[in-house]
Amino acid sequence: MSTISESALVKRINRQLRPEMMLRKTRGERLRMQVGEYHVHDFRQNLILHVHFDPEALGRELGVI
Repeated sequence: MSTISESALVKRINRQLRPEMMLRKTRGERLRMQVGEYHVHDFRQNLILHVHFDPEALGRELGVI
C-alpha cells in the first residue's frame, strides 16, 4: 500500500466535491483558530460548511484513498 501526500489527497477530494464545494486549507492564524486547519467552503451559498475538518476521514468517506 502506498502513501499519498497531503496536497495530492486534497486535490483528489476537491475533484469529487467540485463544482459547488471545495476543501480549503485555512490561511491566517486568527481564522485557523476559529475554523481549524481545513474547512469545506460552499461556493453557491458562500458559506463555510464544515470546520475543524480531517482530510483523511473525508478522503476515506469519498473513496479516494
